Formats: sequence, C-alpha cells, structure tokens
Amino acid sequence: MGVDVGLLGEVTAQVDGRTVDLGPAKRRCVLAALAADAGRVVPADRLVEQVWGPDRPRRARAALHSHISRLRRTLLGAAGVGIVLRSGGYLLTVDHADHPVDLHRFRDLRTRARDADDRQAVELLTEAVALWRGEPLTGLTGQWAEAERDRLRQELLATEHDLIDARLRVGQGEELVVELAARAARYPLDERVAGQYLLALHRAGRSADALEYYRQLRDRLVEELGADPGAPLQELHQRILAADSALSTRPGGGVTAPVVVPRQLPAAPSHFTGRETDLAALTAALEQAGRDRTVVISAIGGAGGIGKTWLALTWAHQHAERFPDGRLFVDLHGFSPTQEPMPPEVAIRGFLDALGVDPGRIPTDLHAQAALYRSLVADRRMVVVLDNAVTAEQVVPLLPGSPACTVLITSRSRLASLIDRHGARHLRLDVLTREEARALLAARIGAGNVAAEPEAVDELVESCGGYPLALSITARHAATRPGLPLAEVAAELRELGLEMLDHDTDPAASLPAVLSWSLRRLTDEHRTVFALLGIAPGPDTTLPAVAALTGLPPARARKALSALEDASLVERRPGGRYGMHDLVRAYATTIARQLPHEVRDTALVRVMDFHLHTVHAADHLLNPHRTHPQPGPPAPGVHPHPLPDAAAATAWLEAEHATLLATQRTAAALGRHHVVWHLARALDTFHYRRGHLRDTLAMWRAALDAATHLPNPATRSRTHRHFGHTCARLGLHAEATEHLDQALSLAMRHHDPTEQAHTHRALAYAWEERGDDRRALDHARHALDLYRALGQPVREADALNAVGWCAARLGDFDNARASCVAALTLYRRHHHPAGEATTLDSLGFIAHRTGDHQQAIDHYHQALTLFRTLGDAYQAADSLDNVGHPHTALGQHEQARHVWREALELYREQGRHDDAERVQRQLDDLGPAQESSRPSDAGDNTQNA
Repeated sequence: MGVDVGLLGEVTAQVDGRTVDLGPAKRRCVLAALAADAGRVVPADRLVEQVWGPDRPRRARAALHSHISRLRRTLLGAAGVGIVLRSGGYLLTVDHADHPVDLHRFRDLRTRARDADDRQAVELLTEAVALWRGEPLTGLTGQWAEAERDRLRQELLATEHDLIDARLRVGQGEELVVELAARAARYPLDERVAGQYLLALHRAGRSADALEYYRQLRDRLVEELGADPGAPLQELHQRILAADSALSTRPGGGVTAPVVVPRQLPAAPSHFTGRETDLAALTAALEQAGRDRTVVISAIGGAGGIGKTWLALTWAHQHAERFPDGRLFVDLHGFSPTQEPMPPEVAIRGFLDALGVDPGRIPTDLHAQAALYRSLVADRRMVVVLDNAVTAEQVVPLLPGSPACTVLITSRSRLASLIDRHGARHLRLDVLTREEARALLAARIGAGNVAAEPEAVDELVESCGGYPLALSITARHAATRPGLPLAEVAAELRELGLEMLDHDTDPAASLPAVLSWSLRRLTDEHRTVFALLGIAPGPDTTLPAVAALTGLPPARARKALSALEDASLVERRPGGRYGMHDLVRAYATTIARQLPHEVRDTALVRVMDFHLHTVHAADHLLNPHRTHPQPGPPAPGVHPHPLPDAAAATAWLEAEHATLLATQRTAAALGRHHVVWHLARALDTFHYRRGHLRDTLAMWRAALDAATHLPNPATRSRTHRHFGHTCARLGLHAEATEHLDQALSLAMRHHDPTEQAHTHRALAYAWEERGDDRRALDHARHALDLYRALGQPVREADALNAVGWCAARLGDFDNARASCVAALTLYRRHHHPAGEATTLDSLGFIAHRTGDHQQAIDHYHQALTLFRTLGDAYQAADSLDNVGHPHTALGQHEQARHVWREALELYREQGRHDDAERVQRQLDDLGPAQESSRPSDAGDNTQNA
C-alpha cells in the first residue's frame, strides 16, 4: 500500500490510489507543514505557529496532538510513510526513493535537470511543471500558508523560466512566441522573460517585432525604475541588430539563452530599525572604493543573532538602484546546525547558473569556474552578498575582480586574511543601543503600547540584552497577544529566558551558539556533557540534575557547564538553571547518537532516578499523612535533591514541572514502568493543588499501561482508582465510574480493605459529580465503616467529611454538621491542615444553607487561609466561589464581587472553563444570592490516598 501527499494544489492524501478524508483545514495544514519538511523534525511550537499563527487556541498543543493522532490513523498501513515523535517535534518519515510528496518530487526533478543535458532537462522540467494542480495549498489560510504559497509560486516561476531557457537551448523559438508573449505581458519588467521573448521572436523571423519590443521595454525601465536594461539584454539586442547567425542555430548548435539579470536577494527585513552608523559605514566604503577604483568588500562580523544578515540585506535593498546589473546572494552555511559549510565550487556553480551560463560551458576546475565568474561580472554594477561564511578560503573564489561590483560578507569569524590580502573593510556589529531597541519594539508592537508601559519596555530591552533577534521574537509575542500587558510579557521573558524566544526555524535568524567550531575546542568530557544535555528530559536543567545525568562530581559538572556557557552552547538562567536553544539542543542530540548506547541509557536512568526520588521526597513533605509507596533504590551514585520543607518542595516542583512531565515520557519510551507509575503517584498532590488536571490525566493514563507490566496486583487497582478519580474531576463521568468500578472489583478480588475504602471514597465523589447524592452518600458510608475497622483515624476523618458533605447536599443538615464537626476534631488532633481546610469549607456550605451567613463566611475564610498556606490553588478557587454567596445574602456585594473575580482568574488559569463561565454569570447578575450549581469539592480529599 502506497501513499501520495499533494501540496501543489489542494492538500490531499491518497492511500493505495484512494483519496482519503483528511478532515478540517487545520488538520490538512498540519499535514502540509510536516510534508513540506518531510524527513526533517518540525518542532511542535513551530507547527502550532504554522497552523494557528497569532490566533492559537488556549490549548494549542493538545489540539495539535489530536490532529497528529488522527493523521496517523489516516496514514495507517501506508508503506514507507508515517508520523513519528522526536525530541521536541514531529517527523513525517519517508522511506522510499519515489517521494510520496508532490512538492519534493517537483524539487527533485528540478535538481536532476540542473545536471542533465538540454533535452533531458526539457523533459524533467516539463514533468516538474505538470505536477502543479493550481494554487499550492488550496484551502489553507493563515500566515504560514500564505507565506509558503508565495514562496512556492516563486519556485514555479523560476522553474518555468528554466524550462523555457532549456527549450531555447534545444533550438525552439517560433513555437514559443505565443506562450512568451503572454508571459511578457504578465511580467513586464522581468528582463529574463524579455530576453527569452526577444530570442523567440527573432527565431520566428520577426526580428523587427523583437527590436520594437526591446525599445518599449527600455522605455518602461527608464520610466519606472530609472535604469537602462542590463548588459545581457543590451548584448542580445545588439546581436539581433547585427543579424548574428548564431542566434538562429537549430537543435544541437548549443545556443544559450541570454544571460539574465539575477535578483537573488531575499526580502528586506521588515521593521528594521537603527544601525544608522553601520549603514553609513557601508555606504562610505562604497563611495571610497569608487574614488579609488577598487572593488569594495565589507566583512560584517559579530555574534549569532546580532543582525549581520539583516544589516547586509537592508543596505543592499536601500541601494538597489546602484546595482542594475544584478544582485547575487548565497547562504554559505558556515555556522549552520544542520548543514556543512557550502564548498566554494557549489556556491560559484549557483552563481553561474543564476547568470545564465549553459551547464555545458561550465568548467570542472574551481579556478576556471572562478575565472569565468569574474569575466561574467566584469564591469557589471552588481552587489554580491556572501552570507554566513566560515573561512576566507570559502569566500575568495566568489570575489569579483571588477571595481563595479560590491561585496558584503557576513561571518561570526573575523576572516583576517580577507582584511589583510583583499582589503576587506571589517565592520563588527554590537548589540543595539537602548534607543534603537525601543525603536524596534515600537515598530513591531506600536508606539502607543511602548509609551504606555515604559518600565516594562525597559525591562524587555534589558532582558533581551539589545539582541535584535531576541527583541523581534519578544515583540512577536506581545503583538500576537494584544490584550496582555507588556509587564506580563517582560515577566515571562524574565522567567523563561531564551526558552520564550525559541520559535524561529532559521538558524541564521535566531540566537544560536557556535556549534561545530565551538565543539572542536572543547574537551572530550565537555563534548559528552553537551551531547547528554541534548537527550536529557525537560526544557532546561540544574547543576544537581546534570551531575546525576553525567555521573560527574558536582565540581566537574559545574566546570563542564561553564565551558559550554563560554562557548555559547548553554545559557545560564535565573534560579541556577541551564538551558539550550532548541537548535543547539537538536545538534546536541545528533552528537549523542554517536555515543555508545550504554552511555546514553545509563545517563537517562541516572537523571530519571534523580527526579523520581526527589519528587517522592517532595510529595512526602507536601502530604505527610498520605501513604507513600517506595519506588526502590536509585541508581548507584544518585542522590535526590535535598528539600528542607514543604515550601522548598513546592518551589522545586514548580520549577521542575515541565521536566518531570518529560521524564515520565522518557521513562515510558525506555520501558521503565515503575518510574512511570511512581512519578504519576508522587506528582498527584502537587497537580491536584495546582489544578493541573490535564497533566494528571495524561500521567495516570501512562501509568495505566505501566501498571500492566508491574508485579504487584494492588498497583492496577490503585491506578484505575486514581485515573477514574481524575476523570471525575474533569467531567468524564462514564469513564470515571467505569475505572472506579474496575478498581473496586480488583480490590475486592485481592481482599484489600484499604484500597476498597479509598475507592468507595472516590466513588462517592464521582457519583456526587453525576448528581446522584444518595448513591454518593452510600459509598461515603462504606468508606467510613472500612476506615473505622482498619483503625485509620485520618482516613476516618476523610470519610466523615464526605458523609457530612453528601448529607448536606441532601438537606440533612443536622447529621451533616455532626459528621463534619467530628471530622474537624480528628483532623486537628492529627495535625492535618488539608483535611481541616476541606471540612471548614463543608461547614461553610452547611452554615450558608441554614441561614447563618456570617458563620459561613468565617468558615470559608478559615478554609481559604489553609488552602493558600498549602499552595492548594484548586480548592482555594472553589472556596472563593462559595464565599461569595453568603456575602451576597448579607448584601455585601463588593465583597462578593472581589472574591468572585479572584475565583474567576484562578478558574481561567486552571482551564476550568465551565466554572469560569458560571462565575462570570454570577458577576454579571450580581444582586440577589446566587446558589452555586456545584458549591464545593470540599467533600473530596482523595488525594490523601
């Protein structure tokens, strides 16, 4: 079974010759973005940006994963094609030579045509053009789709030009007149099209028409651009006037279409600001060279991301009128994370192609190629931009010899021999000044926004360090979230550092550190540390984690990190954290593949054990009354990070949260099932208190699979219980009761009364959520009886609170109050503040429903104080919601409005959209008392189990 993906028209997929339904436009856009980069990893953040742009949904990552899953099912069984997860992104795999993506077949045909003879080139290019089925990416909208569509149109245009050149070289002419007349009308100022049309007219015996068209074209160029036709077109005009017989040579005569005026410069950077002194220096060099009759060579140097390419392109576009004979550009990939530096013979071959040289006339020797190149550009007013050079040897063959030409070279190296031997003027860029940086932000996000928040803008400029790229990416974050104050953008940048700036896919337009040449100067040990950092789970790391990862003593690990930081391969971030740019990390991952398997696996085991055992200790500090199954001893030499108290544990978990989620995914991939399960268990309290329910669900879903591989049968019962309880919290009622029933069945089968009690308590909450308070009360009473029989007073208090809560919901307030007071007594006796808080919340509800509104407010505020002390934002949101009702009953509308606004903010932060909408309605309708449709989760304290 084969698959074909179409991008050069409507985005389609055919599996075994049958067109399959790809679903909505966003899913087709995901496939298009992956197919456009088939065979290369596309970072998840870039996919989100490409698919949704500035209108990304709140949970864009989840939506992306959903689209990927559906596409995988669509392509299931297709030979040689699949979508796989790689570090930080996704990859469309292609295993066979006949590329299934029409865009890549198109590009392959173009590449093959360059090395073919003229007749083969005509066949190949004709086949390439025939692959197009209209507008590329038809049906897709958004910034990426529009930009990609424009770029593909340019590729088609260039291919059509190449095809006509090839047809002219094989002797065609008369048969091209009608086609070229239409193209000349469509591109009236394109001198390449004009030259083709002139030659075709001349071959058709219409030399007078050719000469008349040349006169009209020259008038248009003078009128609209203030310039005469370029030298190649003028030469063709003279040859037609002279009736040059070579122009009429039939097939086999080797006639070459006229050399065109190349315009290879990429678009000028938008919103370029500042650099006036540097731009003036380049202009002064040009004017001085003109007086001295020497070729001007300006070497622009500086760190990656400092704006070298931006400066070169901006200057070249500003002075385009000085270079009517052509503008050449090549990226030499000197410091590319994915490509080797381009050999000079490849670069010069590209220039010769752009200058219209017949492939058969290009010599094989580099020196001869360089001589031909210099001859072609001699006395032509051209600018040559050699971007991202690594050595002078790479550049020298590309230097023209004519003083009419201007050369701009960008490099992170000084290229000393160019300065010494070729008179290059060195211009080293520094960071932008504060004023220039503010101007860049103003251009991107609006002068009014910048003026409104001057302190936030100052912090953004300071955090970005004046780097143009960092400022541009930060401005993009602000511009795409216009409702967000710049102060919050500044706070986010301060917290995340370069992680927030990691969205650009072009290494030359980001802040990459030096890669290959930096690594060569490192010791073997430091290279190994760099490689292992590439595969370590999480977006960033700390010194203790690196020591565990590498097995090095902390002092040596710190030294290695310092060396990598000095080489700009690692960045030191606030809080003692170390991060890598994604591009650098991707390069580090490729280096890691060169290490022995046992080195990589042992390193991952060590760092996973470090995180697991630190999480285990943190959970014990957060919830000391909870049972804590031991995860087993860590790997030799691994010691968990010391955490002195609950506050330190919470801070560590907050800082490491993303890393811990990634650690579980890594453990699952490596089949370390006990790590998967214990991480889900140990993070449960933290997730619950912070409202990370979706993360909890994902971790317990992974634990469900892991539990089937673990020997203890009680593990499966616990896993179904935790998963079911999380489903209940998220409103997945059917799935919740299904898993909780399985948990209860397993606990009964294995005669585990403790697990039965925990599950009954979870079922009480689940049935309450489903609106069956009577059934919920039955389960709560079952739990109470079991806990009392087991002699577990804290658990008994949990069940008492649940019984009281369910009774209150049924209107039995006397029994409800008695049960909750008994629970509160037990909690205080055993120093259990979390249980005390939930019970106070229950008592607040009972007091409110029985008309004692002031007592209700007192209970709720006591509960709030405890929840906030514990860092339990989830239940704090519910108590804030609840306390607004007795405030309203007492006519205290401002107090109600205050607590409901705070509840609304927390609900939104936690992704609890239904709760947020309900509170918003309460705020809108503030006046008479509004009963909450779900007053509290106070009866739920199952996170202790």
